[in-house]
Amino acid sequence: MPTVSIIIPCYNEEKTIHLLLEAISRQTYPVSEIEVVIADGMSTDRTRSVIHNFQTLHPNLAIKVVDNVKKNIPAALNKALDKAVGQYIIRLDAHSAPAENYVELCVRFLSEKKGDNVGGIWKIKPGANTLIGRAIAAAAANPFGVGDALYRFTSRPGYVDTVPFGSFSRELFDKIGCFDESLLTNEDYEFNTRLRLSGGKVYLDPQIQSDYYARSTLTSLSKQYWRYGFWKSQMLRRYPATIRLRQALPPLFVLSIVFLTGLGLFFRLAWWVLFGGMVFYFFLLLLSAIPSARAQRDIRLLAVIPLAIITMHISWGAGLVWGLLYPILMKRRKLIIDDRVSTSQ
Repeated sequence: MPTVSIIIPCYNEEKTIHLLLEAISRQTYPVSEIEVVIADGMSTDRTRSVIHNFQTLHPNLAIKVVDNVKKNIPAALNKALDKAVGQYIIRLDAHSAPAENYVELCVRFLSEKKGDNVGGIWKIKPGANTLIGRAIAAAAANPFGVGDALYRFTSRPGYVDTVPFGSFSRELFDKIGCFDESLLTNEDYEFNTRLRLSGGKVYLDPQIQSDYYARSTLTSLSKQYWRYGFWKSQMLRRYPATIRLRQALPPLFVLSIVFLTGLGLFFRLAWWVLFGGMVFYFFLLLLSAIPSARAQRDIRLLAVIPLAIITMHISWGAGLVWGLLYPILMKRRKLIIDDRVSTSQ
């Protein structure tokens, strides 16, 4: 039976790391053939203590902890890969909890050559049992909020551009390389892009499921999506053809607000166009929130889910726009400084 290494980037995850480890210990795949490699970014909370306590109570599950002094996700994944010995590699996240048959299904589909990277869907759970926590979880699984990111809501298997986490044969990394450490976020999408450009396939099957714990506050959600947008822009510099409609709409939305607001200073009609567009946008937000509010029987979600989706759209869009402009502005600033230095001499 093939051996499996589960690699996990981790930093200050004392609240959720035990949920992940417990889910791994309950796998239908033989635990004797599984090892867990956690690359910890020098956590300052009780993360390592929680891991140690779990090891003590579950000696049958092999767990390795390695230091990730660079403290970023791609470096963590590469550190864990370097110490992993399994024939198959499964990447998981400290905010996740895989279903009991997760490893079994990943190994089966990889063995059947369904894809070079095999993954499944997220069942998004609230990061906190609060109104805003439940709204953020609902927004993160809402097609209007996340577009056609199928791993968040699809019920059909098929080939896709990316999957969350993913599972791979060890040989794949020898063929196309490891995770790109120059991208502090979006490293998985970039890896899947290289995989597809090399002729490989990314396969998603909704039988493969994991719980994912969403952010618990709008502030943390905004920071997360700003980071996603910023680093997506850096990847697009290398692979511009990988842009998807769901990824292009938020920055276009942000730019349209800025453009129409500025144009409105000279032409009042632009403000009316902006007003009409925002009314239509908020109508769609409200409409998209109805199924979740009805399912949870909480009318308050009709107001809070749109707020979470707005946060996601604006943060992603602004982060991507800033990521595209930042190198240009820094280059221009350097030219101005160099010109002033040469002039003063």
